[in-house]
Amino acid sequence: MRDLSALPNLNVALIQTTLVWHDRQANLEHFEVLLEQARGSDLIILPEMFTTGFSMASETLAEAENGPTSQWLRAQAAKLDAVITGSVIIQAADGSHRNRLLWARPDGELWHYDKRHLFRMAGEHNHYTPGERQMQFEIKGWRVRPLICYDLRFPAWSRDAHDTDLLLYTANWPGARRMHWNRLLPARAIENLCYVAAVNRIGTDGKGFAYSGDSQVLDYQGETLLNAGEADGVFKVTLDAAELAAYRTRFPANLDADTFVFT
Repeated sequence: MRDLSALPNLNVALIQTTLVWHDRQANLEHFEVLLEQARGSDLIILPEMFTTGFSMASETLAEAENGPTSQWLRAQAAKLDAVITGSVIIQAADGSHRNRLLWARPDGELWHYDKRHLFRMAGEHNHYTPGERQMQFEIKGWRVRPLICYDLRFPAWSRDAHDTDLLLYTANWPGARRMHWNRLLPARAIENLCYVAAVNRIGTDGKGFAYSGDSQVLDYQGETLLNAGEADGVFKVTLDAAELAAYRTRFPANLDADTFVFT
């Protein structure tokens, strides 16, 4: 693994809140207020489908690739001098609908990751096209790999083959499976020797499903650095690169990892 000891610390903000069902403008206005409270952070993470809630109405709610939320994210990232990320319903250039995580940089660049594992128990696979590849983004020298909600259940897809420093999950994970969320996240941190930041929503969606939050940040041993519980608001934590580097030196389990490729 590369030397992380010279990297600056990374200031991360998690925004856990309710979402207004199928109302993009109301959600964007709400997040603008919360984003001001996250000022000073390097990376700000929003929930999955943060403009709509977790909806299967892809045909009516999908935005174009450079649609209003993409433009809003660029403007907010520039305003706060931070990377802002969360997932949105997007109609791709090929006409397919994607549950797409957008990664807006303050310099105006907009990168994305398309959700790979679609939640069939809600019929997501009938309304969206799955992503085909893992992505890794960089911020202040940190390597960040984004994933979305149901991806968490699949350790091979979450597996770090790219020297990742931070695994990032954005989600609408229902309270009925709260225990799974809280057990799987530490596992991903431990097995990948990296930090994990995960943002979930709270409140009840338009179909009556309740969400219990538990947005959290874990260190490379699966220890909790931050857990928002069921609270509404902005939650901040600082990640230490030198501590991560020291742990990887003491316990280099990655050197014995199995190798494989996705087909």
